[in-house]
Amino acid sequence: MTHQLTPPVGKGDHIQGNPNAPVELVEYGDYQCPYCGAAYPIIKKLQAEFDDQLKFVFRNFPLSNAHEFAVIAAMAAETAAKQNGFWAMHDIIYENQSRLSRDVFFEFADEIGLDVEAFERDLHNPSLGKKIEADFENGVRSGVNGTPTFFINGTIYRGEYDYDSLYQAIAQHIK
Repeated sequence: MTHQLTPPVGKGDHIQGNPNAPVELVEYGDYQCPYCGAAYPIIKKLQAEFDDQLKFVFRNFPLSNAHEFAVIAAMAAETAAKQNGFWAMHDIIYENQSRLSRDVFFEFADEIGLDVEAFERDLHNPSLGKKIEADFENGVRSGVNGTPTFFINGTIYRGEYDYDSLYQAIAQHIK
């Protein structure tokens, strides 16, 4: 049986854009994955292009066997979320993907204006780890086996993730 649907977007998700947009793009991503890094500017461009027609959701899918800093990067983003800094951390990690190390996240936290002491205190909060695990498990149940994996309006997208392919896939959902 092929799992094609992802769990509905809910209050625990990180959402950018119009919550009532006709198109919902969910990404299961790994902050250290070079393919996710390549997809990052494409998603930004699509968000600008589709504006209030597109809701973007990011879910954690750290491939810890392949990427040494995948889990700590996801933890950093979730920790930043406690200070309403999820998207700022998400962006700075992808924009500095080649610089990832165990300590760089404190620099990022400072750079995006977070309370670094609170960030340091919260970075290993078990509840944040549970959220990342839940995202990962939901992804596995939905058929995610690599990153990035996208879902458009809940259904897995099996096409290329270059700009033109994603643009066409999203545009067909807009009336």
